Amino acid sequence: MLQSLKDATPKEIILWLLRKRRRLRVTGASMQPLLQPGEEILIDINAYKKASPQIGDIIVAFHPYRPKFPIVKRIVSIEKDGSLFLQGDNTLESTDSRSYGAIQLDQILGKVTSRFA
Repeated sequence: MLQSLKDATPKEIILWLLRKRRRLRVTGASMQPLLQPGEEILIDINAYKKASPQIGDIIVAFHPYRPKFPIVKRIVSIEKDGSLFLQGDNTLESTDSRSYGAIQLDQILGKVTSRFA
């Protein structure tokens, strides 16, 4: 389910400057090869106020057991109750919903829109 992620466009950078995007540095190898440790990404913190999450979306959520610890994962399924099952692209290096279960929509910080290059 590997998808590409575009580099930040001038529009994305302007949205970041206007605080409509949040910037985050990737840590860990769970999203390799798509995202590398140390890379920076931009997140749309209002994405799910306008639309529902979709399978395949790359998101930043708060870890269920470490609420202040952001994690970058892909939505791989949406349960009937609306909870989201997350997984890292690098399944051998990822701690995700396979170990902590599905998360709720209110645990999502935002949708990853681009790499901040």
